[in-house]
Amino acid sequence: MAYTVHQAKTQFSRLLKEAEAGNEVIVMRGHKPVAKVVAIHEPSQSQPPFRYIGAFEGLVHADDSAFDPMTDEELVEYGFECMLDGELVAQNETK
Repeated sequence: MAYTVHQAKTQFSRLLKEAEAGNEVIVMRGHKPVAKVVAIHEPSQSQPPFRYIGAFEGLVHADDSAFDPMTDEELVEYGFECMLDGELVAQNETK
């Protein structure tokens, strides 16, 4: 069913009822359609929601070394040279 903007403003609750009934409601400005009102269908309750706490539990594994500080060379390699405190220090350099 098509309605003008004025009709849509004055009969908005009727448009919503039509959309809930499964009908597409078109809002027209003059003879040009500008919007479509359709119902939003509720997701089925049989499927779990897309996001829930613990969704990836047991699926992601990280070695403890993943949380070790990066060396100066790794910082430069990944583009974080601005985080260096001073000049580069060789990894095997001893004093």
